[in-house]
Amino acid sequence: MNLSEIFPGASAYEFFGNNLLDWLVAAAIVVLGTAALRIVKAVLLVRARRIAERTATDLDDVVVQLLDQTKLVLLMATSLYAASLTLALSPAVRHKISTVVVLVLLFQGGLWANRLVAFFIQRSIRKRAEEDIASTTGFATINFVARLVIWAAVALLMLDNLGVNITTLVAGLGVGGIAVALAVQNMLGDLLASVSIILDKPFVAGDYIVVGEHMGTIEKIGVKTTRVRSLTGEQLVFANNDLLQSRIRNYQRMAERRVLFRLGVTYQTPKEKLAKIPEILRGIIEAQGKTRFDRAHFQAFGDFSLNFEVVYYVLNRDYNEYMDIQQAINLAIVERFEGEGLEFAYPTQTLFLTKEESV
Repeated sequence: MNLSEIFPGASAYEFFGNNLLDWLVAAAIVVLGTAALRIVKAVLLVRARRIAERTATDLDDVVVQLLDQTKLVLLMATSLYAASLTLALSPAVRHKISTVVVLVLLFQGGLWANRLVAFFIQRSIRKRAEEDIASTTGFATINFVARLVIWAAVALLMLDNLGVNITTLVAGLGVGGIAVALAVQNMLGDLLASVSIILDKPFVAGDYIVVGEHMGTIEKIGVKTTRVRSLTGEQLVFANNDLLQSRIRNYQRMAERRVLFRLGVTYQTPKEKLAKIPEILRGIIEAQGKTRFDRAHFQAFGDFSLNFEVVYYVLNRDYNEYMDIQQAINLAIVERFEGEGLEFAYPTQTLFLTKEESV
């Protein structure tokens, strides 16, 4: 049994160049095709979610979100286009149907792209939150800019498919964009600098930095400014653009601290004792924990002392621990020099007086 037997006489009625039977077939394709596509989407979504639950990778999560974001209007537009192929339509009508389908595809593509951006932004926020929760606020700026670009591109493509001449519009937007950029160039500079800080990560919240004569701990990296808490308690506010143009010393990235100090002994110190001083200093430093001795030398003849230069490394970036180690070294040097009979030099002057013989 075919459709002619079910609907006798349907072929006798004609509408817009197609008989009633053809229209019924097209309507059936739209309804059944949409229903079939919805079933396929539901089955794929269930299977993708099951796979995503069993795996640790993020790729299957992206697939789940893209399937979930697929709208009914896309399924209907696909079925509508398939149904139009069974009908004898004029070129103008077929062009309009194609335009509608393309517009739906562009809208759906915008939704997919928007979902991808949101997914990767959220993943970056989760990873960054483990080490730098304060800097995650800057991702909101990246998210906004990315979505703005996506939907601006979708809107322009839609207008182009509707027959609107977007060349003049794009040119106008370009000129307007330049004017706006010139008006808010400082703000845009700080905004782009914020994005650069987020992506390049020269520092993160909690890092101790020195910028010129200012120093302190990073508290917050914002869209326009970065806040630093100084050692004396006040908050320092740096524009992001100015901060990136400066020479930044990030002590938080320091794996170990190089320490150089000098000491001097009196000129009356015997040669034999002078020769023992480098080994004494080596032993004292190596006896400390978390240090690596580098060198100790009789460096120079000073104005009032024989000077020794010592270099060692503290295998930790913590400043308080470095000071504790240096204090222990200094006390050990004082104790050892007292035991060896070595005297520290201090500024002195020796005056030689001569008595003139009377004639």
